[in-house]
Amino acid sequence: MIEIEIKTEYIALGQFLKLADCISTGGQAKSFLQETTIRVNGELENRRGKKLRNNDIVEVDGFGPFKVVQN
Repeated sequence: MIEIEIKTEYIALGQFLKLADCISTGGQAKSFLQETTIRVNGELENRRGKKLRNNDIVEVDGFGPFKVVQN
């Protein structure tokens, strides 16, 4: 599992995907979320504004599981 460190209380899913190198620009988030299966803590998620917090687990098909770690 790859840990992705954030410096704020939370990060939006769209921003997280960019930070995790799943997408290269924030503008790609909407279409990526429509085309890719993403689970947050085991629940299907497709809202780019979904707030991710410390210890959340994000599973992105084709990229693997990530863990949000707050610095």
